Amino acid sequence: MKLTFVKLLFTTLIAYFSLFSIAQAEERVVATVDGYPIMQSEVDKALGRRANTEKNRQIALNDTIDDFLVQRAIQESGIKVNYAYVDQIIENIAIENGITYGQLLDALDYQGITLNQYRQQLAHDLLMQGVRQQAIESSIQVQPEDVQRLAKEMQDNAKASGTLKTATGTQYHISHILIKTNPILNDAQAKAKLTAIADDINSGKTTFESAAEKNSLDYVSAADGGDLGWNFLEVYDPTFAKIAQQTKIGVLSKPFKSEFGWHIMKVTDTRQADRTEDAYLQRAYEQIINRQAQAASQNWVKALKDRADIKYIK
Repeated sequence: MKLTFVKLLFTTLIAYFSLFSIAQAEERVVATVDGYPIMQSEVDKALGRRANTEKNRQIALNDTIDDFLVQRAIQESGIKVNYAYVDQIIENIAIENGITYGQLLDALDYQGITLNQYRQQLAHDLLMQGVRQQAIESSIQVQPEDVQRLAKEMQDNAKASGTLKTATGTQYHISHILIKTNPILNDAQAKAKLTAIADDINSGKTTFESAAEKNSLDYVSAADGGDLGWNFLEVYDPTFAKIAQQTKIGVLSKPFKSEFGWHIMKVTDTRQADRTEDAYLQRAYEQIINRQAQAASQNWVKALKDRADIKYIK
């Protein structure tokens, strides 16, 4: 009897370790996504009750990878759902459907949905909309040479067909003096220094050109008396461009700070210049952006895949 029990136990252990070995054999890495392993057990779970065919296994593997990419995108998005906004949406849904808030709750209850479940679903939908938008935006890659090629093609076609539309824009002739802060010179001191320089220029003690040569830390323009030449404003820092628009011709601006440091500027003149080429570059850029965004919006998970390094392991 004792021998029979030992024999039975031995047989059971053999069966156990056999099953354990099979489980270990099946638990293997079948793919990696940016180095992260996708396990066979995950694919088996995604396979579910579908027939265990090569085609279905590949579909299950792709579904597993898609799910991983979506979950990672959610985590990396940093998007937080504002539940006060969700509640406002629910109230608006009731208003738009011509019913009271209480009637909406009754309608949800009739469908077996609690208010909290409805709020969670709406919150999830908002989250996924945000993640989807981020995925689409990050998938867009525009190469300058592609924009230039398309712009030239569009412009040449317009010339050939007689439909070329010319465009003009305002160019600004600007001079400036730049002072940068450092451990010895803080913002207040830089501003005070420029104020003193401006007072000397306005009083006639010195000229703008001389002050720029002696004081400006934009060494390229300083050699030309602070002259930046003729340019459209978008080439400048946004703050710099805004001050240029607000400054009257020939009048010295007050000291202001941009991302490059502290400035005073003088707009010496403005003129209308041809911007036809720029206009076609902008149209070409927008066309490429729209084309890529439309393609990505049709399958935004594919956009995530296109940016990922996916390796399949046989």
